[in-house]
Amino acid sequence: MGTDTIAAIATPLSSSGIGIIRISGPEAIDIASEVFRPKREKDIKKAATYTAHYGHAVKDGKDIDECILLIMKGPHSYTAEDVAEINCHGGVVVMKKILSCIIEAGARPAEPGEFTKRAFLNGRIDLSRAEAVMDLIHSKNEFAMETSLKQLKGSLSEKIRSLRKEIVHSVAFIESALDDPEHYSVDGFSEQLKVQVEHARDDIQKYLDSSDNGRILKEGIHTAIVGKPNAGKSSILNVLLGEERAIVTDIAGTTRDTLEESIQINGIPLNVIDTAGIRDTDDVVEKIGVDKARDSVIKADLVLYVVDTSVPLTKEDEEIMKLLNGKQVIVLLNKSDLETKVSESEFLDRGFQNIVPVSAKSLYGLEDLYERINDLFFNGRISFNDEVYITNMRHKKAMANAKDSLDLVLKSIEDRMPEDFFSIDLMDAYEELGYIIGESVGEDLVNEIFAEFCMGK
Repeated sequence: MGTDTIAAIATPLSSSGIGIIRISGPEAIDIASEVFRPKREKDIKKAATYTAHYGHAVKDGKDIDECILLIMKGPHSYTAEDVAEINCHGGVVVMKKILSCIIEAGARPAEPGEFTKRAFLNGRIDLSRAEAVMDLIHSKNEFAMETSLKQLKGSLSEKIRSLRKEIVHSVAFIESALDDPEHYSVDGFSEQLKVQVEHARDDIQKYLDSSDNGRILKEGIHTAIVGKPNAGKSSILNVLLGEERAIVTDIAGTTRDTLEESIQINGIPLNVIDTAGIRDTDDVVEKIGVDKARDSVIKADLVLYVVDTSVPLTKEDEEIMKLLNGKQVIVLLNKSDLETKVSESEFLDRGFQNIVPVSAKSLYGLEDLYERINDLFFNGRISFNDEVYITNMRHKKAMANAKDSLDLVLKSIEDRMPEDFFSIDLMDAYEELGYIIGESVGEDLVNEIFAEFCMGK
């Protein structure tokens, strides 16, 4: 438990209906009793846990605001300490005034993430669940929210603990066999260990394979709309957004810079970038836009290549297609409602597999585009099942290191090395997995992680 009592405004510091000032620590309830005066005469210090009390926040005997005080006693609170929360009106001046009174009464200002950090240090949640708190707060879409909620409930923690339990059991057996060979035989153990390690490695590989999907669920699919000038890129963006966001004219080169928007298509989050038409140009400003367009292609998860089918393919199209080599691409044959001079076969012959005829004007082909995006990234269906997605790069790195250590164990088994060689790499895998849930991390890393949290959480 913390040795001091901390306090912070836990709601956004802006004018709103309700504001919450959170206090946590051994003196939380005593400090709250000095700042809060209940409507009915009662001793707040003796109040039962999980109770709410109506009254006023006061300073020097004068009312500051009408409030509700919530009492939550440890260890059954968010931080596992005594917690008091004053719910007041959400005015900036009011919240700062009440917080100032709380600080004067003996609390100190909380650091960013310190409430959740205390929950971790006090053993109420592990590190992966603590990080899921911030992921939940910053969820940009329903899938990210669902994944964060699962991790907050411990889905990832349970998987990691199960893997670590199997690993440490094997290490314990090896150590026992080395210390007491008369009672513990290693005959046939290598074969048993190989099956177990292969199973653990395959599980970890499954989580690593899910990390790209996890990132997409969390951040969205980075999608670049590219094509030569006047192909209809901005029109496609406007159709996807459902509003006239990008300027559309008949003048080639209207778009000079990248334009970014976040949208959801059938629940799939897309971070869409409308780029300048890619072509050779002497215009200095347009050239900068073209360079940004090329850079957007490099960084994109998905490229929507818009082709004007009312005119034949040109040298500019050939250059763009070279740029798209190795990328996930959906070719949009735009203006398909007009007489077309470009066929699907011309792109099939060049190795493009995902080709969708569309019309930004008539909205033709959009449902086909949505289905193709869904198929391309999520095997045709996204569902809220029990699958655990790795959405945190720190977790992904630890998983990869653990897998490498298990691969070394399998190599030692294959090379018929002595059993004590197995223990070294098994323990390395055990430690790496421990980094995820916070059982093998140092104070510096813990401080670094919680420094990224918002104030009051």
